[in-house]
Amino acid sequence: MNFSEVFKQTNQLCNVSPDGKYLATCVQYRLVVRDVSTLQILQLYTCLDQISYMDWSSDSLFILCAMYKRGIIQVWSLEQPDWHCKIDEGSIGLLSSRWSPDGRHILNTTEFHLRITVWSLCTKAVSYIKYPKACQKGIDFSRDGSYMALAERRDCKDYVSVFVCDDWHLLRHFETETQDLAGLEWSPNGCVLAVWDSCLEYKVLLYSLDGRLLSTYSAYEWSLGVKFVTWSPSSQFLAIGSYDEKVRILNHITWKKITQFEHPATIDNTKAVVYKEVERRPAVGCDDLSLHSITLGSTLFNTQSKYEICQLPVQIPVVKPDPDRANPKIGVSCLAFSSDSRYLATKNGEFQVQALTWHCSGDTLIVIGKEQLCLCYMDTEQEDK
Repeated sequence: MNFSEVFKQTNQLCNVSPDGKYLATCVQYRLVVRDVSTLQILQLYTCLDQISYMDWSSDSLFILCAMYKRGIIQVWSLEQPDWHCKIDEGSIGLLSSRWSPDGRHILNTTEFHLRITVWSLCTKAVSYIKYPKACQKGIDFSRDGSYMALAERRDCKDYVSVFVCDDWHLLRHFETETQDLAGLEWSPNGCVLAVWDSCLEYKVLLYSLDGRLLSTYSAYEWSLGVKFVTWSPSSQFLAIGSYDEKVRILNHITWKKITQFEHPATIDNTKAVVYKEVERRPAVGCDDLSLHSITLGSTLFNTQSKYEICQLPVQIPVVKPDPDRANPKIGVSCLAFSSDSRYLATKNGEFQVQALTWHCSGDTLIVIGKEQLCLCYMDTEQEDK
């Protein structure tokens, strides 16, 4: 495995374009677009305020930048750098924003989840969707872009509405068997919708497109339950990250658990390779300490980061969370499958890694920290041998 140099970023805003050619990162109010193969800067955009959220359009031609505090959206074009679009939600505020699958509509959720506003970049038309629920992941699109599933809360009950993305008309509306729906996600083939309950109850439900309940999965009771759910790109596996620091994999035929992965504090498996980040400062001689040679951008204050292979067994540093504080940082909070469904990256506990993202090639993993990011290149040919 090889590693790139470390790049700056803010708020863990780092996304690879859907076509895999570009890497976009945000540094405060600036949007930086790099070439993935060379990591050279191609475009640099300046927004009106610090960027809270960033996302690519499905065709990799546009980039959305949201500034939630000001209720403003800015859209930039990669083909025409001089073109840009600005959307202002006004006094109703802005809570979240995202692209529609066609890359020509933007869905904005207003404050207090009063409604979802659908903006068209082509016709400038505006549509409204009522009753969105405030939850972890309350909206998701099918992989082919045909349908949108929306979690709703009406009369103290949870519902799911399925909309057709062509004209945003309602296709299905059904009640879910959840106490407090926390999220939903389409399978990549668009046949199954996974719905999971809040952390107070371990429950994952699988629904068909017409609203039929296919199966229900629960690993245990009377303890904090599901924290993160994701599908494999092949739709064959459903990975569930839990507060008990385990990842359970369900198959798509019987919806039963086929395996589970744990996160031990000590790694002694001979097949595992552990990389440790080592920061090194360049050696400084006496001649380099003169005032005229010390500048803000000099290498005197820079640290170089590299990764070394550790000898087994390796003791992973574990930070015990404070049980008296709300939302303890325990359990599996991030799961990411590679594009070929062969590899699964996980984040457990209070690690410095904030997010994990795979390149569409399936052999490059982007590790995002609090203020920096790094690209990890896997030598898959050697592994196959």
